[in-house]
Amino acid sequence: MQDEDLQTLTASTPLTLSEEYAMCTSWRTDVDKLTFIICLRAPTSAPTSFVPAPLQEDLVVVVPEEDDAPEKMIGDVNLFLYPFEDEEDQEEQGKSRDDIIGELEIMIAPPFARGKGYAKEALEAFTRYINDTTTALLEEYGGIDEGKRRLRYLRVKINKDNVKSLGLFEKMGFNRLAGGPNYFGEVEMRMGFVQKNDSKEKDEGRFKQVLYGMQSQS
Repeated sequence: MQDEDLQTLTASTPLTLSEEYAMCTSWRTDVDKLTFIICLRAPTSAPTSFVPAPLQEDLVVVVPEEDDAPEKMIGDVNLFLYPFEDEEDQEEQGKSRDDIIGELEIMIAPPFARGKGYAKEALEAFTRYINDTTTALLEEYGGIDEGKRRLRYLRVKINKDNVKSLGLFEKMGFNRLAGGPNYFGEVEMRMGFVQKNDSKEKDEGRFKQVLYGMQSQS
């Protein structure tokens, strides 16, 4: 990523090609990271005999290597897990040393895709996914007494001059920490996390799980 403006917005540093490859390999194997590539929406597909009738309405099928081709990719959204014991406020009353902190990052790379609501949609879907898979994420994260672990809160660190991103996360319920930007000019924002077992019912109509590819059932 050599775009200086994008580096500033995302608080990123340029990497060599070999470093980029090493990072991609790490992200596929590390249990403390979760990443999804953000692509432009797949179009609504025509009805097909391979899909049960209840799923035919507003059918969307993601076609591999077409709907997720490089030219359809516009960014990524990530989650990093950290043990709460590494936090400065670990001795705060009522906090557990088994708690986990989730840090979010999102990037919309091409200028043409910015300001169109893609980041908000991706974040809403991503936090919904985190909610629905919290147990599995923490089990994969592992460690001693993993069954006692819980996700305490989500946080973001945003450049103080990135007004649009600060506003986006405020709309999503994140609150700025007191004290202003840190040494690196980043504003930290947090949102408490309470897993919701009824999120699917509440979000019905806003999100749907779509098919990835399709095979003939002969």
